Amino acid sequence: MFGDLIKYRDLLFMLTLRDIKIRYKQAVMGFFWAIFMPIMAVLAGVLVKKAIAVVSGKPMDFAGVISISVKVLPWTFFISSIRFAVQSLVGNANLVTKVYFPKEVLPLSSTIACLFDFLIAGLALSVMLVFVKVGVSIHLFWLPVIILFLVLFTAGLSLLLSSANLFFRDVKYVVEVILMFGIFFTPVFYEASIFGKWKALLLLNPVGSLLESINKVVVLHQTPDAPWLIYAGATSLLTFFIGMMIFQKNEPYFAENI
Repeated sequence: MFGDLIKYRDLLFMLTLRDIKIRYKQAVMGFFWAIFMPIMAVLAGVLVKKAIAVVSGKPMDFAGVISISVKVLPWTFFISSIRFAVQSLVGNANLVTKVYFPKEVLPLSSTIACLFDFLIAGLALSVMLVFVKVGVSIHLFWLPVIILFLVLFTAGLSLLLSSANLFFRDVKYVVEVILMFGIFFTPVFYEASIFGKWKALLLLNPVGSLLESINKVVVLHQTPDAPWLIYAGATSLLTFFIGMMIFQKNEPYFAENI
């Protein structure tokens, strides 16, 4: 697979560029849309935090709001990538049936296009963090590793779900439902630690473990929990290779089943 991806890297670049152009074509706000969705998610999180503060009778902590802002971006990248990737094969039926190329380029280009949005929103967030004086620490060197694990996990799921959706169109509806309610089962608007002994259940979700790790290194200036980071990294690698293996195994049957 990696040999094919290197051989067809120009096609991967062109399809990624096409996805980005289509997304912003004739959009009045242009690249502002890349940060619009995270902004709305942050506002929703602040509303939830405020509600919790009112119910508990405690003031809303500023660090909690910053944590939401930091965790919302990777979460938005994850759900956007999965949404676009699931439809990537079915939505390009002509390419799948009439042109020879490694079909994994399609879901991967969707993921990379969302990664582009993530980087734009990340730059905007970095400016905001400087403005509110969050500060920097040596623990930030963990951030590229954590982001790499998140990208691998997302790419693996993208490969797996895009091929599954080609054979079973119910998959996209199931994925939509899971993504819609997934934010309540993932520590985006809250910290996993508030659930006490049930914290481990939330962190079994690799995305939850990675979001908590990002919060630790960016906001709390701490080293991520080694066991959970190792678990999330191993799960991400495993998901990527399983997704790649299943995709390649089913690829010969794509044209006749699309």
